[in-house]
Amino acid sequence: MDIEIERSQSPIMDQPQIMLQFCKAMADESRLKIVGLLSTTEHSVQDLAGLLNLKEPTVSHHLAVLKALDLLTLRAEGNVHWYRLRGDVLRKISREVFSTENIARIAVSAEADGWDRKVLDNFVRGERLTEIPVSRKKRWVILKWLVQDFEPGASYSEAEVNNILKQHHDDCATLRRELIGYRMLARAAGIYRRNPDSEWRCADK
Repeated sequence: MDIEIERSQSPIMDQPQIMLQFCKAMADESRLKIVGLLSTTEHSVQDLAGLLNLKEPTVSHHLAVLKALDLLTLRAEGNVHWYRLRGDVLRKISREVFSTENIARIAVSAEADGWDRKVLDNFVRGERLTEIPVSRKKRWVILKWLVQDFEPGASYSEAEVNNILKQHHDDCATLRRELIGYRMLARAAGIYRRNPDSEWRCADK
């Protein structure tokens, strides 16, 4: 029997951060293709991996990014998970998040985050890091950007963490250690989880 196991309420739409997350999510070609495929019918991770010629952990990462915006429904059929696009949430984001009022609020947020934006502009090209900053203060900004790829409450194997980080820089081992060192990720028994923002630490931030 098919069991609907997740269909959460739509995300709070009055925060400019949702707009920024949405734009980042849609800035990836593979995620755009996944959105297109899931808009017409449901697919499993295995289906999407075959259709897009991607590895299954990579597809799972892309789905996690979309799921963080509540854009997907998920149901279980035996051992297979099936995903489909939530058109209602997509329309709600378009209608409410991209309002004139919220777009104006982005300017205020951008002014407050000027330092972070400057660091990202200097070290990120598209979705790739040009290098890992030596400065701890700059590295803190980069790690805050990277940790957004990890869904709160989700569990990741080391291989899955590496696959996610390799999309941004080949030295995934250093980035993984730094995310743990800054307490953005926690590791226990070989499983990684994202820590709450309140637990993150940067000694000389």
